[in-house]
Amino acid sequence: MRPRAWCGVLAAVALSATACGGGGGGGGGEAEKTDGAGAGARSGFPVSVTDCMGVKTTFDAAPKKIVTSNAAGLELLMWLGAGDKAAGTGFPPGNGAMPGQYADRAAKVPVLGRTVIPKEKLLGSGADLYVDAFSSMKNMGRMGDAPTAEEFKAAGIKHVFLKSTACAAMNKTPRTDLSGVEADIEELGKVTGTSARAAELVQEMRKKTGAVRDALKDVPAEKRPSYFFFDYDAGTKQPMAVCNRQVANAVIGMAGGRNVFDGCDGDFKPVGWEDVVAKNPDWIQLGVRNRGSDEANAKAFDEAAEFLRTFPATKDLTAVKEGRFLRIGSERTTIGGVRSADTVREIAHTLHPDRVK
Repeated sequence: MRPRAWCGVLAAVALSATACGGGGGGGGGEAEKTDGAGAGARSGFPVSVTDCMGVKTTFDAAPKKIVTSNAAGLELLMWLGAGDKAAGTGFPPGNGAMPGQYADRAAKVPVLGRTVIPKEKLLGSGADLYVDAFSSMKNMGRMGDAPTAEEFKAAGIKHVFLKSTACAAMNKTPRTDLSGVEADIEELGKVTGTSARAAELVQEMRKKTGAVRDALKDVPAEKRPSYFFFDYDAGTKQPMAVCNRQVANAVIGMAGGRNVFDGCDGDFKPVGWEDVVAKNPDWIQLGVRNRGSDEANAKAFDEAAEFLRTFPATKDLTAVKEGRFLRIGSERTTIGGVRSADTVREIAHTLHPDRVK
């Protein structure tokens, strides 16, 4: 794979904000106040979770200090009501990337790395939990120097994954719904003692996506418009396809579109511009990362659109000539979270305005 293309994909994954909501300390507070064998059971602990390869980690109580690999994990803690436990993050959120109600609090979280957190900083952070969106990094081009399981253990840090993102390439079947994202929310809710809040968030997500599903239920597959996610930040020399294991495939399909590269297995795959032209998509999403301000974001979207209008291979595509572009950031589409349901609804409204208001 082209290094430049991977760089764009990695940054898109890292900067994306994921979601999960949450109430207060729940079980964690009870475990701290109560001694005896019954305390863990009353608080919902012990809790066991697995990584992408099925290795199990057990928590006897909610963590007190949490570091997140990126803004996605940080946002998830905020939604869950566990944001006060955030002790550091990598890939911090740009201005406007975090939901407004959490922006001030998120801005106060120490930044341990502008990109990947250096290993020595992560291991010396004093955290007892690391929430990771990158898996082992083997499927991410081994970006950075990830601590080993033995090093995490020696530092007293337990390691959990946002599997809907970290394990996407390892999925054995295509992603057609948000069940993996919902499982991440529920799992981190259990770990942080905020299961009740996690359940509320998942229920609200299902309400939103269910309304879209009902509105589009009688639209046959062949009548649903084809859709290309243009990952502008992965580079323009060779486009990067969103494949059928990526959460964006589910978001597009649930919104009533047909991902033009839903036939490729995996999460991302470099393709040729001739492949995009052959697909002749009805709609093109201009996928750019948050630039830190509305003005900078608008400029980046304009640049992506202008590239497609002037690039010889794409300038004559009908979607390009008619300006059928969606200006929705990469993070909201390729990283699963609470707001994935909102992205489904936004895309559906654009593709089917008469059905999804």
